[in-house]
Amino acid sequence: DVTVQLDTAGNASITVSDIDNGSSDNCAIASLSLNTTSFSCADVGANTVTLTAVDSSGNSASCTATVTVEDNLAPMAICQDVTVFLDSTGQAFITAADIDNGSNDNCGIDTLMVSPMYFFCANIGANGVVLTVTDVNGNVDTCSATVTVLDTIAPMAICQDITVQLDTAGRAKLASTDLDGGSSANCGIVSTVASDTTFDCSDIGVNVITLTVTDSVGNASSCTANVTVEDTIAPTVVCMDVTVQLVTAGNASI
Repeated sequence: DVTVQLDTAGNASITVSDIDNGSSDNCAIASLSLNTTSFSCADVGANTVTLTAVDSSGNSASCTATVTVEDNLAPMAICQDVTVFLDSTGQAFITAADIDNGSNDNCGIDTLMVSPMYFFCANIGANGVVLTVTDVNGNVDTCSATVTVLDTIAPMAICQDITVQLDTAGRAKLASTDLDGGSSANCGIVSTVASDTTFDCSDIGVNVITLTVTDSVGNASSCTANVTVEDTIAPTVVCMDVTVQLVTAGNASI
């Protein structure tokens, strides 16, 4: 019995001398032959072969041996870098096929697995992943790749109108968040900025203000709100008494 290894092409072969273990004849052996000398991936495991000996007089005899075919060659794992984009929920997903760049094996690949597969807002930027390639005979190879995670979805800017009252000094002030009507972003809002937040008597009436919303990676969007400025404070009237003199015509005015 013999054990043979498949080569990189998935083939193996034997010769008579590999199987013959001292065959003999009283008048000499004229020929030794095998019924099978070539093996492939389909033959991995135990295979029975027959050795036939023929002597110089034409007499023949046969015996069998077990040829164990093994595939101990690991596959070749080949990776490629990829870029993925977060969706509106702040998530991205890859498959092993996205990372595979032509991995191969002499007898065929059984499975491809990549880890990690899921990415979130915390993963924005470069992330290392590992591709594991397993062939049909259980041999394994791995390679590494970089998954670049990007967030290119702008926030959703939602404005609300507001009315403000001038104070006793003729001024009013609001915060940018006063104009926000529920803006959102897949990876969170880091700033809301209004085009104007202070008002005075010259602004009485409706003022169109732009609110700009920016997310954690700099994506921005804007909306507009109507800021109605009102002055509802009555004047303060202060009087003083006076004395006037009638003129020669008997009249006076103030």
